[in-house]
Amino acid sequence: MMVSSYTPPLSIIVPCYNEAETITDNIKALLSLEYSEFELVIVNDGSKDDTLEIIKKEFGFKKIDMPYKHQIKTKEVKNIYLSTTIDNIILLDKENGGKADALNAGINMANYPLITAIDADSIIERNSLVKVVRPFVEDPSVIISGGVVRPVNDVVIDKGFIEKIKLGEKALVRFQIVEYLRAFLFGRIGWGTINCLMIISGAFGVFNKKIVIDAGGYSEDTIGEDMELVVKIHRKMKENKKKYRIVFVPDPVCWTQVPEDLKTLKNQRKRWHKGLMDAMLNHTKMLLNPRYGLVGIIAMPYYFFIEMLGPVIEIVGYISFILSFWFGIISFEFALAFFGFAVVYGVFLSSGAILLDEYNFKKYDGVKDYLVLMIYSVLENFGYRQMTTWWRFVSFWQYRRNKNKWGEMKRKSF
Repeated sequence: MMVSSYTPPLSIIVPCYNEAETITDNIKALLSLEYSEFELVIVNDGSKDDTLEIIKKEFGFKKIDMPYKHQIKTKEVKNIYLSTTIDNIILLDKENGGKADALNAGINMANYPLITAIDADSIIERNSLVKVVRPFVEDPSVIISGGVVRPVNDVVIDKGFIEKIKLGEKALVRFQIVEYLRAFLFGRIGWGTINCLMIISGAFGVFNKKIVIDAGGYSEDTIGEDMELVVKIHRKMKENKKKYRIVFVPDPVCWTQVPEDLKTLKNQRKRWHKGLMDAMLNHTKMLLNPRYGLVGIIAMPYYFFIEMLGPVIEIVGYISFILSFWFGIISFEFALAFFGFAVVYGVFLSSGAILLDEYNFKKYDGVKDYLVLMIYSVLENFGYRQMTTWWRFVSFWQYRRNKNKWGEMKRKSF
């Protein structure tokens, strides 16, 4: 794809905390993106490992005396570095304040009108930035644009480039591939069509910098800073009666590492659900409020009652179903038919997303890989779904406001 000379300049913010295993490949991949004008703003959020030293050594960073703009309040920035070998890259070393604080520091340092935040354990396809920025060029009312996130585990990466796309070898990764396809290719396409996207993945979204600053940046009192920001922007734009669009583009891809063990996956899902609860409870004023249009009367109720309260309802449903069968309130035939319908419905949604991906994007290697994913779309209904629902159910009852943490995940080198 040719890079258009009309693409607006872009600041890429890379927050990192203990990312020594992946940060070098991530930066090299970002530097090789097909985009006309961009800068990298790397923010070391008080890492306890060798992340800072690795970055400084690999890219020839030297400390400079440079002013730091306080457009959004952040923890203290200790040092600013510029590369002696690369022009469009800057490094901030700051006190640990969490991911939201690191992102806000990057926004303060960004020079360009569009910003995107890329996680340090992620790799973007070379032409994806052009695709995800295109809506800003085509429609001036676009203020946020998001792309697809896919699991990168076991994908072959060489010097920051994706050499061969493979399915993860572990069953846990394959279940997550099915989940990601269903969430992005079904859910977000639909919400984007009616301008009701409530979340743009923190791993891959482009924002109008001025809009983000006007909204106060990423909130530090939540562990779901990506969803909180999007909901906050919806609210502000609706209250100010401004025309805007938040769009989803299905073909640009960001590849990110997903958990490969149950403990890490459990912590991630509990963190996600608590972040969802933060966003919903911080903005209950929007719930069923016609003042906020379709966002208030459709999107907020869905995320509040289906996504937030869904695990509670589902677990209570499982218990009621088992007790009803045990005490003879429902027959075996009814129980079997009900369970079969639930499984078929889940498989229909997952397999539809898989077939949509195979027809339009063909990211994986031929029919064999897609058949494997179809099998996992069935298997996830027998244990995996119930397990993740239970974790979300537990996190619902463990929820406490203002308990935000950066959150660590086991990394491995690409």
